[in-house]
Amino acid sequence: MSLLRHLQLIVLIFVIAPLAVLAAYAVSGKKLEVPTLGRDYVVGLKMPAIDEQIVLPNVSGPPDTSRPLVVIDPGHGGRDPGASGAGVQEKDVVLGLALALREELLKQGGIRVALTRDDDRLIVLQERPEIARRLGADLFLSIHADSAGDVRSVSGASIYTLSNEASSDAAARFAERENDADRLNGVSIEGQSEVVSDILVELSQRRSQEDSSGFARLIVREAEGQLRFHPDTQRAAALAVLRAPDIPSILFESGFITNPSDAQRLTSEEGKKQFAEVMARAITIYFARISDE
Repeated sequence: MSLLRHLQLIVLIFVIAPLAVLAAYAVSGKKLEVPTLGRDYVVGLKMPAIDEQIVLPNVSGPPDTSRPLVVIDPGHGGRDPGASGAGVQEKDVVLGLALALREELLKQGGIRVALTRDDDRLIVLQERPEIARRLGADLFLSIHADSAGDVRSVSGASIYTLSNEASSDAAARFAERENDADRLNGVSIEGQSEVVSDILVELSQRRSQEDSSGFARLIVREAEGQLRFHPDTQRAAALAVLRAPDIPSILFESGFITNPSDAQRLTSEEGKKQFAEVMARAITIYFARISDE
C-alpha cells in the first residue's frame, strides 16, 4: 500500500470517523461517554440555540396591539405525553382546556390570545416562556394536569407561581419532574438563549412575581363553587416554564387525571366550558386591575 493510501486511511480512522460520530450525537442532542485512562469523560454537545429554532404562533383577537396579550401554554405534547390515567393523557387534556379558553376569550373580545401550541407537537421546555417574551405578552398561563399514580382518591386543581424556594416537598418534586421533561424525552435544552440563561441564574422580576401571586388569588376567588381545588391550592416552586422575564406567569394544575371524577370533568364539554369561563373571567379582571394602576 502506498504512503498516500496509508495517510488517507489514518485520516479516515482518526479524524473523519470520530467527527462523524460527534456530528451524529450533536444532531440527536445526546452525550457521549469517552472511556480514557480508566476514567469516564463526557463530551457535552449542545443543540442549536433556541433563537435559531423558535417559531412564533399566531396572535388572535383584536388587531389593536395596545390590547393586552395572554399567552396560553398547553403543557407537554408530541412524543412527551405528560401524565396519564383514566384512559387519557395529559397532553390531550390540557390542549382541550387551552383551546376552550382561547375560544371563550375571543368570544368576550378585548383581549389578544396566543397558544404556544394548538396541536399535538412537542415544544422544548425553555421555548415556552421565550415565546411569551418575544410576543410581548402581558400574562403567561401554562396549563397542566397531574397524576397520583395508583392513588385514585387525590383530586383537585392547584396553582404554581415562581419561587427559588419550594413551598413544600411536593412542590419541589413537581418542579424537578417538570423541569426535567425535555431530558426525559430525549431532548437536550442546553443550547438556550442568553436571555433565558440569565434568568435561570438571577431572578430579579419581583413585581412580576407579585402580579403572578395576585392573578393566582383571582383565579381561586372566581372559581369558588365552580372548580374543585386541592387542599394545598397555591404553591411556589422553581419552575423553568415560569421564568419569562417581566411577565406575570402561573402554572395551573387543572386536576388529577388519575382521579376518575377529575378526568371526566377535564375532558367533558361541560367541564372545559366551566374551566374556560372561570379562567377568562379571572384574566379579564386581572387586566382591568392593572390598567387602572
